[in-house]
Amino acid sequence: MLWKRDKLFCEISPTCYAISMKKEILKRHVKNLLSDDKIAKTVIEDKLSNVVYSKSSNMIKRAPGVDLSLQENKAVNINIAGSKINGIIIHPGEVFSFWKTVGKITKKKGYKDGRVIQENKIIAGLGGGLCNLSNTLHLLVLHSPLDVVEFHKHSDALAPDEGKRVPFSAGTSVSYNNVDYRFKNNTDQDVQILIGCEGEMMYAELRSEREFPYTYEIVEEDHHFKKHGEKFYRDSKIYRNVIDRKTGEIVAKELILDNHSEVMYDYSLIPQDQIRA
Repeated sequence: MLWKRDKLFCEISPTCYAISMKKEILKRHVKNLLSDDKIAKTVIEDKLSNVVYSKSSNMIKRAPGVDLSLQENKAVNINIAGSKINGIIIHPGEVFSFWKTVGKITKKKGYKDGRVIQENKIIAGLGGGLCNLSNTLHLLVLHSPLDVVEFHKHSDALAPDEGKRVPFSAGTSVSYNNVDYRFKNNTDQDVQILIGCEGEMMYAELRSEREFPYTYEIVEEDHHFKKHGEKFYRDSKIYRNVIDRKTGEIVAKELILDNHSEVMYDYSLIPQDQIRA
């Protein structure tokens, strides 16, 4: 006879889930009050001179089974939250916090229902799609010497890949305010984040006062899908190459994620040649 675990309180009902979330939010508020972290708050219109890394992406995913209206709402949500981040300066020793910068998600601020993951299911929820924004920030940071101090992962297999596979295409989770994304500036110079949206496109840059001595490259190895029980997962290993700017030589190769992501879309859309027995 198989042992069946008791349900967690948050799994009993939607009301219990909401109570659990409020408890976690309160715990984060207390943690923030007790923290010694100096949170970045300075925003300037002028751009720092050096582009460390830039990223542009289409905010609207068009794929089988993907609700286009929720994708369009996602673009609205990213535009609102991105405007709060745009121009922020992170001084040496300061910590960037996604939620301390963006603030609470409310309808009054213009946020709409987008796709969110709740209890391992994709549903419509207020502010859905902001994980795409936090993931873009994570990509910027990974291409720099900045230190990630808080990172939460969710499945990066929410919908079929479009075109060439991009590691970390949508795998950084945020949820107000207990699931945060944070990084610290342990360098000797200011850095700045720029976020802008135009049409369906999001544009992001990480800037600094001057060049850093290294550049960074994200590579994915051993990418495949595999079935475990009744579910399919995307497996891969994601590395960061640290490259000496002067010589072009790789001086370090760091494993940054041993990826094991549950596929959250129709299994028939998984490329058959990428399934491993």
